[in-house]
Amino acid sequence: MPPTLASLVHHSALKLTVRAGEDRLDVPVRWAHVSELADPVPYMEGGELLLITALKLDAEDPEVMRRYVRRLAGAGVVGLGFAVGVNYEEIPKALVDAAEEEGLPLLEVPRRTPFLAISKAVSAAIAADQYRAVTAGFAAQRELTKQALTAGPEGLLAALAAQVNGWAALYDASGAVVATAPEWAGRRAARLTAEVERLRERPAPASSVVGGPDYEDRVELHSLGTGRRPRAALAVGTAAALGTAERYAVHSAIALLTLTTERSRSLHAAEQRIGTAVLRMLLAGEPDHARAVAGDLYGGLLDAPFRMVVAEPVSGADPLGALAESVEAAAARSGEAVLAVPEGERLVVLAADGGAAVAACVAHATALETERAVPEQATGEEDELVVGLSAPAGPIAAAAAYKQAEQALSVARRRGRFLVEHEQLAAGSVLPLLADDAVKAFADGLLRALHEHDATGRGDLVASLRAWLSRHGQWDAAAADLGVHRHTLRYRMRRVEEILGRSLDDPDVRMELWLALKATTSE
Repeated sequence: MPPTLASLVHHSALKLTVRAGEDRLDVPVRWAHVSELADPVPYMEGGELLLITALKLDAEDPEVMRRYVRRLAGAGVVGLGFAVGVNYEEIPKALVDAAEEEGLPLLEVPRRTPFLAISKAVSAAIAADQYRAVTAGFAAQRELTKQALTAGPEGLLAALAAQVNGWAALYDASGAVVATAPEWAGRRAARLTAEVERLRERPAPASSVVGGPDYEDRVELHSLGTGRRPRAALAVGTAAALGTAERYAVHSAIALLTLTTERSRSLHAAEQRIGTAVLRMLLAGEPDHARAVAGDLYGGLLDAPFRMVVAEPVSGADPLGALAESVEAAAARSGEAVLAVPEGERLVVLAADGGAAVAACVAHATALETERAVPEQATGEEDELVVGLSAPAGPIAAAAAYKQAEQALSVARRRGRFLVEHEQLAAGSVLPLLADDAVKAFADGLLRALHEHDATGRGDLVASLRAWLSRHGQWDAAAADLGVHRHTLRYRMRRVEEILGRSLDDPDVRMELWLALKATTSE
């Protein structure tokens, strides 16, 4: 504990007597300062015990003393020590009354007690308190290190909560709660998710303090990690501001958790290299070799139906990194395995079908698409990416699943979508794909000669071709739709063949003409 006025009064060598403010002696003393100025306030910082002999003060003037004491109290002076037997044989009543009125502790200093002795006592007490804090900090650091090595982050959090007499929580890269200590703090930690997300937007190291009527505690948030994007965050909740010893404990916990985080990153990089090798073997049609290399690293991921995800960046600082963190965090929380590896400018993810990782991937892309759809939320620096998601597959069909994901990715890119699932393509219609500019250019070129012929007023070949194809080449039905004789329709189809130089007996020609007609009418 730092020195207080009470500890100085009880100091046997100082012989101090309380003359006013007896109920405020438990206030900490930051320093003892001697000043005979009529207004020493400009030179005070707050928390001082001011020592005077009233050389330049009219201590018997009640109005002067009221103004003097009021100024001291307003500046944060915690006590006033008055030496008797120098200028005044006893403390003047005007000063005593003023101190009582302001509630400022007033101590009588006997002539045989020099101010230097009081200053030394305060200094020695402050030094002793700092030594105790440092010693306690080192002890806390040893205990936290021991727990980190033997019990992991959970043990470290438990030790930290005990050191600060509060609670602690660890958050992952996505801002989700990983662990808390004690267990009852889980609900309080969950309420801080939004604050943690805001902290993650700042370069590490970063910290913030959360408090107010909506919170039961004063909470400090600290980012963990040495990179541009924080890898995790630590929350420490206490009833009051941290003392010196508690601050040492928090800083030690931050260092240990950062080391753990960076070590995890190194292990993660090694896992990615293994994952890359496993993925290449799967795509090469060697699932048995892939299982042998993976071992237990990916659990049963290679034996159950999985989805293949291929993602590419469009804009933003690190959209693929954010996606990988979201997917891996969701998998870790649900206890499922996931394989996420970079492939050039792409990110490839192998995740269990119906699992949390796939759901997180879809949710991440959906959130980005929602943000883009709300102009007032745009900042000009949004992360954008395109994602293709395959249908469920097994290890033998990994190459096919990868191709499906690539096809879905290509469609997402053309349509300006963040995510497209291959199953959506198979279940939908091919007609929306005709909106592609290249398809429209082909259709315009294929039908241009027919449109030019019709523009001269010598027939309606385009409408006749559309009716004939829609009736699968049935002359009578198509002629009836057009309101012409079937011989007229036959003549027109011969003209189409002559102008295009292609035979309508060829099913490929009929298919291309039909798609061209659909493409030109879908505009």
